[in-house]
Amino acid sequence: MSEVATAADDMGTTTGGGSGAGGPTVFVSYARPDRARAEQLVVALQAAGLDVWWDELIAGGAAFAQSIEAALDAAEMVVVAWSAASVASDWVRDEAAHGRDRGRLVPISLDGTPPPLGFRQYQVIDFSRWDGSSDAGETRRLLAAIRAGAQGRAAARGQTVPVVPPPGTADRAGVSRRSWLAGGAAIGLAAVGGAGWWWRRGGTHAENSIAVLPLTNLSGDPTQAWFSDGLSDELRARLGQTGLFRVAAQVSSNQFRGQAVDARSVAAKLGVAYLLDGSVRRQGAAMRITVELVEAGTGLVKWSRDYDSGLSNVLAVQADIAAMVTQAIAGTLSPVARAAVQEAGTTSVDAYDAFLKGRAAYQSDIGAESDREAARLFDVAIRADPHYAQAWAARASALLDIGANYATAAEMRDLYTQAVVSAQRAVELAPRLAMAQLGMGDALFTARLDARAAAPWFARARDLGSEDAAILVPYAFFAAKTGRSAAALTAIETAIGLDPLNPLVPRAKGRMLYYAGRWDAAIAAARQALGMNAQLSGAHGDIGRALVMQGQLAEAAAAFAQEPRADVRLTGQAIVAGRQENRAAGATAMAQLQAQFGETIMYQIAQIHAQWGEPGPAIAALQRAYALLDSGLSQMACDPLLATLRGDPRFVALRGTLGL
Repeated sequence: MSEVATAADDMGTTTGGGSGAGGPTVFVSYARPDRARAEQLVVALQAAGLDVWWDELIAGGAAFAQSIEAALDAAEMVVVAWSAASVASDWVRDEAAHGRDRGRLVPISLDGTPPPLGFRQYQVIDFSRWDGSSDAGETRRLLAAIRAGAQGRAAARGQTVPVVPPPGTADRAGVSRRSWLAGGAAIGLAAVGGAGWWWRRGGTHAENSIAVLPLTNLSGDPTQAWFSDGLSDELRARLGQTGLFRVAAQVSSNQFRGQAVDARSVAAKLGVAYLLDGSVRRQGAAMRITVELVEAGTGLVKWSRDYDSGLSNVLAVQADIAAMVTQAIAGTLSPVARAAVQEAGTTSVDAYDAFLKGRAAYQSDIGAESDREAARLFDVAIRADPHYAQAWAARASALLDIGANYATAAEMRDLYTQAVVSAQRAVELAPRLAMAQLGMGDALFTARLDARAAAPWFARARDLGSEDAAILVPYAFFAAKTGRSAAALTAIETAIGLDPLNPLVPRAKGRMLYYAGRWDAAIAAARQALGMNAQLSGAHGDIGRALVMQGQLAEAAAAFAQEPRADVRLTGQAIVAGRQENRAAGATAMAQLQAQFGETIMYQIAQIHAQWGEPGPAIAALQRAYALLDSGLSQMACDPLLATLRGDPRFVALRGTLGL
């Protein structure tokens, strides 16, 4: 059972041309004092398969100016690394002007220094905290921007950009060898046209960040709230899928439901520049949607519109709202980006109704019954429209949660098989839908316990949903469980920025820190989550486990006693009692755990035996958990409670089988 279900002295130099990988040729301009950081950048770009040329490639005796000019002329995109040194460099300014004037400029800031006058109309990717890794968020945003600019230029010429497969993409997992830069955010970025729309992260919010507040239900029937809530969430998804916006996540946005709030204060709490607010009135098959786009800095309405329509046109209305918001903030939405937004939807009113009701049930997170009702409603939606990709993806998530958290050992295998089939169908229908890619990765990881097969799907989901907290949190868990702590923490920090009022995100961060062995920081994050929701399940258990690792057993016992989730509480109490040499009390707690949950908690039994210093029974429990497809095994490689087993050949063999 798992608790989590379901990247000359101040002479500007260059990169572009030289690796022969066939992707866009990139010219990187930087100042000589920044050479070490620039070299890291070159390595990251080359690792992504892009052609790279810089001053190291200038032949001995060649004229620097002539070589640089030739490289500039040949480059598809020009990356300018602004810094305190480069803003004073005439070379860098000249190269930046060359890229700007030809519509090829991609600016970054190495140390937070803003661009000089003449280049401030382009938003800058902040690399001041970049760790140099190729899978860091900064690297991924830069690569998406490069690809997007190259696509936009190629589209204007009626051409296509050669694709580069992501390093390590496995054909056996079903991923086509197309560039990981070819979809999602990159497609949306190409819509802005030519040189320049890039993130700026230096202030309190990004210029193109937005929160969709819950639309007010004016139907007169409070039971219709699922419809207005569903429309709000669909609008968030559509704006996020354009790749042009940082969209505040649902939980944080919904904190302001029904409140008479000031736009500036809401925007400050959510860290966004714009708010989309409005109402929906539904009567039978007719509806009226009223929306307004508010500029947070001034509180002024930038755009507003009323839509009177039949329910059958609701998807067209959503698409038009997304397009109008995009045009008002960032420019015109391209046909390619528009297609990516619409690909996963439905034209069936019955399917859409059932999907929204199912999602409302699933998001209520009441327990087994709400998840089973959600799965039933997703089935209704699929029967009404068998090509409804979102419904297939949602069905996969619901089935995985039921299997991981509520099913008996006998039910689990069939539920997992159905989840894999649903995820596969979602990917077939909407290959650019981030949630479909996530569902496929989650199904392979949770239902098949195959981390190797799941990895490309999680990576693709992250690339398509790099500004979606609902994608980043499960991606972070996957990264942590497969030994990439830095990538996990980077993703979770981005998720916190997108969903700052959601207690589940700091709870997730706490678990990332716990896996990384940072006990005090893990406890602080769990306490932060409890400060946001004192009834939050799992967080007291997280604190208790970190205290166990610190040897503070009495304090751990107190934390476990406050944990509302029975399997977590009983496991913790059994561990603490055994560690305190009170095996009788530990055995009693373990017996209660087994009586209540049967064989679905074999992973927890392994944790108990490992902490009691009993490697034989612990390994036997892990092997039984594998036979039962216990999803708890997904964390075995990073679980501190199993640290004493890591040298055991049987543990090593099982970890290898799982691909961890």
